[in-house]
Amino acid sequence: MNKKIQSALISVYYKDGLKPIIKLLSELGVTIYSTGGTQTFIEKLGINVVPVETLTSYPSILGGRVKTLHPSVFGGILGKRDDAIHVQEMKQFNIPEIDLVIVDLYPFEQTVEEQKQKASSTGGGLEEAVIIEKIDIGGPSMLRAAGKNHKDVLVVANKADYALLEGILKGQNGETSLDQRRMFAIKAFDVCTAYDTAISNYFHQLSIVTPFNKEEKAMRYGENPHQKAAFFGNLSELFDQLNGKELSYNNLVDVDAAVQLIREFQSPPLRDGGCTFAIIKHTNVCGVAQRATVKESWDAALAGDPESAFGGVLVCNDIIDKSTADAINEIFFEVLIAPSFNEDALAVLKSKKNRILLRIKPEAKGQKTEMHRSLLNGVLIQATDEGNFSEWKEAGGRVSTAEEKGDLSFANIIGKHLKSNAIALVKNKQLVGKGCGQTSRIDSLRQAIEKAKQFNFDLNGAALASDAFFPFDDCVKIAHAAGITSFIQPGGSIRDKDSIEYCITHKLAMVITGMRHFKH
Repeated sequence: MNKKIQSALISVYYKDGLKPIIKLLSELGVTIYSTGGTQTFIEKLGINVVPVETLTSYPSILGGRVKTLHPSVFGGILGKRDDAIHVQEMKQFNIPEIDLVIVDLYPFEQTVEEQKQKASSTGGGLEEAVIIEKIDIGGPSMLRAAGKNHKDVLVVANKADYALLEGILKGQNGETSLDQRRMFAIKAFDVCTAYDTAISNYFHQLSIVTPFNKEEKAMRYGENPHQKAAFFGNLSELFDQLNGKELSYNNLVDVDAAVQLIREFQSPPLRDGGCTFAIIKHTNVCGVAQRATVKESWDAALAGDPESAFGGVLVCNDIIDKSTADAINEIFFEVLIAPSFNEDALAVLKSKKNRILLRIKPEAKGQKTEMHRSLLNGVLIQATDEGNFSEWKEAGGRVSTAEEKGDLSFANIIGKHLKSNAIALVKNKQLVGKGCGQTSRIDSLRQAIEKAKQFNFDLNGAALASDAFFPFDDCVKIAHAAGITSFIQPGGSIRDKDSIEYCITHKLAMVITGMRHFKH
């Protein structure tokens, strides 16, 4: 059955190619309803247009989130022209028939891609608020309504179909056939399906709760051989694997810890000291140092704990050269991650076929915005622990020196990436002792001091970072006796004054950060 188009609702994001359609509808005597920017566009063409607000008696509200969601609009689209009750109700409530709906949708996928490119260039995260506002509500609703009522209404959901619409309007003098309206309805539902899928995929990528859009990769086993395991994700978005066997469950856990740590040293001020090299074992840092060259940073990181480095995951924020590769090649390690490798360095490192070499992609440098942990019968989600300190309050017996400030800041970041209770001892931008995962902060401190002694480090003038406050002055006393002269901690204990007063009495530097870095 042919239908004559006598009224049209037009609300589009992109105006390209719309001008000839508008003029043709005007020549055919079609009443045009519109909103916002589209209404302004039509008015500038000198063509009469009826604001949707005259139908709804409401202006665009909530920052444009609500414009067309109203019975006067959807009644005009959904009303069945051959149903006496529908016709009577439309007349009773002054709802006009709408015969043509031209609507496209907010550019959700384009906005996500733009945000990814911006995040890649700045090293930041996605601006989720910007993305959320590009989730169209009224548009898909109007497309579905018009598609549902295609017996009476023609719906156009894509500017690519404007030429087809123009040909129909010209060739049929504003009339459309049922087959034509059904064809356009199918196109509209396809547009809505693709749009909803893009939105669903975006939210799946933010959460491990529903990872069904992710690539599933079965693993040989989990943490132990008797545990089944799988990985949902796409590692190729983050790394190019240049050599080695497939990453195991435990490899992936350590690689994640390594990447999170090295990201701290990608930009000033922690990048200013030069190259940083770190060694990760069971997600904890066992060696890390910052030096002028890659080779020097590797040597210093390894010296921090050469025993624990065996079988570890190595990560660097600079290009691996041949001299460094020759040195690294002397020990057994599982994975090496770096932004780039010189060709002669790769030749050395590829000498062992199972050794995993990962080149981290530049666009993968952005910080994660959320962390997830499955437990009990659900999942915990929290924002990532971003930042080093929220304040720098010199609370000790003297102000820290420039060299101590550098070591304290460095140590505080390392402590952030150690399991609690965490103590990091740093001297000259080198981790010289660490204690982690202990049930007592004193035990962690004793462990850190013993580690330093084991590898013959001189702790005189070293800096100490604690991931949480000192509830008493015992840790400060023990550390001072070992030669440590500067401390950094978040503060917040009701007995902060105990450790502060000890530092004041003994002329030790103590910085209060106001930011705790627990890692359970």
